Amino acid sequence: MMIIKKPSAVYSIATCPDGKQVVSGSEDKTVCIWDALTGDLVKKLKGHTDYVQSVATSPDGKQVVSGSEDKTVCIWDALTGDLVKELKGHTDYVQSGAFSPDGKQVVSGSVDKTVCIWDAFTGDLVKELKGHTYYVQSVVFSPDGKQVVSGSFDKTVCIWNALINWPI
Repeated sequence: MMIIKKPSAVYSIATCPDGKQVVSGSEDKTVCIWDALTGDLVKKLKGHTDYVQSVATSPDGKQVVSGSEDKTVCIWDALTGDLVKELKGHTDYVQSGAFSPDGKQVVSGSVDKTVCIWDAFTGDLVKELKGHTYYVQSVVFSPDGKQVVSGSFDKTVCIWNALINWPI
């Protein structure tokens, strides 16, 4: 077992597809990329202005998406650590985020009760999905990318058609 020490609480963890790196999102407003073999810090990504609640990696491992209590979703270059896109549209904390299987879209879920689908290249909001009556805590694309699944504090799981704006 290896223990990586952080100076603040860790809210989210993801592994890169090749298993060589681990990504963390933390209370100190940073996204960190760690070497999974040595535990060494590879990159510290700074840009959020509040706690980072969620991190996920793109299918090719070249990008990281993070969601924060600053109400933004950020897409980062995992190699350089550069901020690629800052996605604004949520009106409250972003609790969860994920890439589509092809890496072309990002989905985010928020305390504002919405699920947003974004174009990962342009940063444009593609769809805002409404249906939850309380915080959206978790979101993910289906393996074929045709559906988005969201879980909420309203005690529901919604399965959305990623191409049309209503639950299945």
